[in-house]
Amino acid sequence: MIYPDLEMEIPDELGRVHFVGIGGSGMSGIARMMHEAGVSVTGSDRSSNYSTVALEELGIPVAIGHDAANVGDADTLVVTGALWQDNPEYQRALADGLPVLHRSQALAWLARGKRVVSVAGAHGKTTSTGMLVTGLLGIGADPSFVNGGIIESLGVSAAPGSDELFVIEADESDKSFLLYDTSVALITNVDPEHLDFYGSREAFMSAFVDFARGASELVVISADDPGALEVLAELRAGEHAPIRTFGEAADADVRIVSVDDSGPVRFEVEIDGARYATQLRVFGRHNAVNAVGALAVLTGLGFEAGQALDAIAGFGGTKRRFEFHAEVGGVRVYDDYAHHPTEVAALLDSARAVVGDGRLIAIHQPHLFSRTSLFHREFAEVLERGADHTVVLAVDGAREDPVEGVTGALVSNDFADPARVDYIDDWQRAADHLAEIARPGDVMVTMSCGTVYRIIPQVVEALRGRFESEGR
Repeated sequence: MIYPDLEMEIPDELGRVHFVGIGGSGMSGIARMMHEAGVSVTGSDRSSNYSTVALEELGIPVAIGHDAANVGDADTLVVTGALWQDNPEYQRALADGLPVLHRSQALAWLARGKRVVSVAGAHGKTTSTGMLVTGLLGIGADPSFVNGGIIESLGVSAAPGSDELFVIEADESDKSFLLYDTSVALITNVDPEHLDFYGSREAFMSAFVDFARGASELVVISADDPGALEVLAELRAGEHAPIRTFGEAADADVRIVSVDDSGPVRFEVEIDGARYATQLRVFGRHNAVNAVGALAVLTGLGFEAGQALDAIAGFGGTKRRFEFHAEVGGVRVYDDYAHHPTEVAALLDSARAVVGDGRLIAIHQPHLFSRTSLFHREFAEVLERGADHTVVLAVDGAREDPVEGVTGALVSNDFADPARVDYIDDWQRAADHLAEIARPGDVMVTMSCGTVYRIIPQVVEALRGRFESEGR
């Protein structure tokens, strides 16, 4: 993995910029914005996807496959942290003495001189960022933004705006959220993770305190999350910007007073002594919390609460967040980015609202060997509690080397009832098995921030084959 050099001075002029891993949702958004700002941009990725095709349609050359020759006459290289150190394009840039910017540094370059709203947290960042952007646009503002996922209603993950506001999803995994000149910090929650990078829980928590203290205008932070409360206590012990809390806690500044999550979530919120009610277009109690976090930011920026809440309610989701893909024989197939036990639990709770009389079948791809080793028991617990049946796939190691003994079987073996789980490391066998056990009315949902969404065509084809053979 390639980590950002937090001490590196980012050049004022980047010249021609080549993006390695340009197809990622964050990288593609930054590349798009640089291109629209007049920067000469090229890129490469290991495979074609929705983002690479969209970038090529904008006129950005994208090479499929990594090769040192792809760097061409670039003056600056931008890399995603998920790259291996031996990537030939990265090594070519080092050998030629080119400035190499981590994705987060390229984003900091774009945001220079702007009034930055940074959204951080272990979970809910992408959705909260999308809600903030949707809310601002609905109010009539025109912010720049870079999100970690495509906002469905806009069809993009990033766009330049004419206002001074710049909303970004800020990544805590490698401390890069400390790079930004943040005016307003939104902290959705603080659930210690990425300890392979930080080394200890204390170091992780300290980074969030530093992030909050770096905000010059306002800190908006969860009043419910235990980790956020720890950060809040540390923050209040020193100098800090004004603080607004949000959530279901009785002492929250922006407080949820009632929730109905039996369908698209409805809730009432109290702020400054007044109550407002709304219904979102998305499911799940956690999304009510995400919405009031966005509301706390918008009202903290001076926007009227009722108007801001109405605008936030227009948010229709982001890609890979309980995204519907297909229905075959009465079986609905969804995909979600959930890759941490807390996220999986929230996803399964939300999915229950759409299952009806059917069953909820989870398709879990463990992501990273380190995370699987650390959380396999927690994954098994939330999957067994929240889903009627689970199929566990092989670990997607992404940037990590395999670790002996760390496989998806660690999760399946921790189920109390082995009849409610199957570990299948071959995707075609998994798809065939899912089609075999499916019943009309079931909801299947793939979950991981890895490659699991790519199994969906196989699952859909297997379902079609089964139900067509039965004459349905």
